[in-house]
Amino acid sequence: MRSISRASRSVVEITIHRPGELTPELRAAWHRAMDESPEYANPFLAPEFAAGVGLFRGGARVAVLREGGMPAGFFPYERGPLGTGRAIGLGLSDCQALVHRPGVTWNAEELLRACGLSIFEFDHLVQEQRPFAPHVTGTFASPVIDVKPGDGGYPEWLRATYPGLAKTTLKKERRLGRDIGEVRFEFDERDPELLRTLMRWKSAQYRRTGRMDRFSRPWIVGLVDHLFRVREEHFTGVLSVLYAGDRPVAAHFGPRSSTVLAAWFTAYDPELHYYSPGLMMHLRTAEAAARAGVTLVDLGRGDKEYKDWLKTRELRVAEGFAARAHPVALARRLWRRPVRGLRNTVLAHPGLRDPADQLLKAVGRFRTEGVAATPVRRKNRLPER
Repeated sequence: MRSISRASRSVVEITIHRPGELTPELRAAWHRAMDESPEYANPFLAPEFAAGVGLFRGGARVAVLREGGMPAGFFPYERGPLGTGRAIGLGLSDCQALVHRPGVTWNAEELLRACGLSIFEFDHLVQEQRPFAPHVTGTFASPVIDVKPGDGGYPEWLRATYPGLAKTTLKKERRLGRDIGEVRFEFDERDPELLRTLMRWKSAQYRRTGRMDRFSRPWIVGLVDHLFRVREEHFTGVLSVLYAGDRPVAAHFGPRSSTVLAAWFTAYDPELHYYSPGLMMHLRTAEAAARAGVTLVDLGRGDKEYKDWLKTRELRVAEGFAARAHPVALARRLWRRPVRGLRNTVLAHPGLRDPADQLLKAVGRFRTEGVAATPVRRKNRLPER
């Protein structure tokens, strides 16, 4: 246990735990802290997400802050070699924070010392995390949809909420119904085989567009499988599927808390791309989420045309490196910061972003078409990693 002294407040005590070892009482206190502050209602900030990551990432930890002996804050993170640290699920999580009760403050450097960290890397930090503000290197828009149940069914909700998209989308849905089969939507599909279908579609999309295939990493597949099975009051893994007849057309998987659904993995059958099934998926999911009690759909950081169409407003998230005076922290920052800076420069300028996107797609086509056209010599081929 380590104590952090504060001039005007009681001493904050910090204990370190593995996520899966948190007691029911600590989890309940964590949930209360999420409920008391809307900015911490995101499911990526829930103890269930941290516990899921902890099943597959050995360095996952949670720092519990106590005031007067009572749990007041929860800081999930991953600890790497030499005290390097990162937000839990970095690269997957679309929301990061030290979740705490209103009015709780802390010192970032002393927090890192208590956690045994020389540096802490984040890329989707909630903007309200003021103790980390001096360590922020950039802030970015994170589009969200404020949703509310409609008075009628899906077509009425769509026309009222997105009048500009309604006519085109409903026309494509009718055509899809005529060509393939009656269109129907399941917000909370429980068939695990359809989750595998989503992963296959998403892997193919990553390869087509030249991106890193997240589902080539076993720990990510394992995490998604695990979260799909979580059914708790404050956290549920939600698989939504759009069908035409009995044929799955598009699917989405993401976690939800009591009030927030995170848009995480969306993919569709590429043979049916001309029907715009991905957009249909997002619209259907938002409408169904509202009927299920969700008030906010978080689309996540990133510039995508469909996000500009769907968003009702934007939150701000931050990236950066909180660090102590330590040689490991300096080396880590010197290594990582130029890579991030280059990526952000490209993403911020359409004149650079569009050519980069086209280049990645060309690489993806080369990978898929080249592999298909190249004879495979199995006998002497080394196994792929």
